[in-house]
Amino acid sequence: MVETAEEPLAALLDSRVRDFLFFARIGRLATASCEAVPHSVPVCFCFDGLRFYFAIDEKPKRGRGLSLKRMRNIAENPAVALVVDHYEEDWTHLAYVLVHGRAGVVQDPQEYMLAMRRLRDKYTQYRAMALSPERNPMVRIEPHRVHVWGERFAAQAP
Repeated sequence: MVETAEEPLAALLDSRVRDFLFFARIGRLATASCEAVPHSVPVCFCFDGLRFYFAIDEKPKRGRGLSLKRMRNIAENPAVALVVDHYEEDWTHLAYVLVHGRAGVVQDPQEYMLAMRRLRDKYTQYRAMALSPERNPMVRIEPHRVHVWGERFAAQAP
């Protein structure tokens, strides 16, 4: 299954894709500076059925909050890609979802808390972290185009 020009987000309506995204443990976020210098990092994320969220949490990092390279890149160039993939030695089980979208820091306190609740439900480690909008920005990715690949997403025979 791949996206079409007419339906760039149609894949997100497929229950197999949605389940894959809801239960995936890690994604790879790609950002680029305004000079088009790429940067890619793994992120813990949640998917609400329409949008993707990740927070700058308390895992050890070189910087804090908005000073991180991914956050500086998003401020300069909000176009991002998020890859959520699955690997097994049996390559018939390989799969990925590639999301192209626009990222931005969540400003609304209610949206922040709802996304944080989803992240804490998904990752028990977040429950022990004192995360706040001031120290731990939340990023929302609004998808513009989604591409899925793998036999698990192939059209089923009638």
